[in-house]
Amino acid sequence: MSKRYTPEFKRDAVALVGSSGRTVTEVARELGVSPEGLRNWVRQDRTDRGEGPASELTSAEKDELRRLRRQNREQQQTIEVLRKATVFFARESDR
Repeated sequence: MSKRYTPEFKRDAVALVGSSGRTVTEVARELGVSPEGLRNWVRQDRTDRGEGPASELTSAEKDELRRLRRQNREQQQTIEVLRKATVFFARESDR
């Protein structure tokens, strides 16, 4: 199971990488986090500041996508319930 870190911790870790002149691996070792995880945080920070690849989503865009997918899933479930209710009541009215 992976550990969860606060946004503040991630922000401070990324800032330490940028200001210390040390490698991501060295900073990760010092903080007790995964080097790959810290690399991902640094990459996401660059993207959020508009310095990453154009194809990368910002954190705000990822949050919105997550919200829209959840909303879509809920709406699909509602539609399915309404469809089943329609079929049920159509059968009942035929009796």
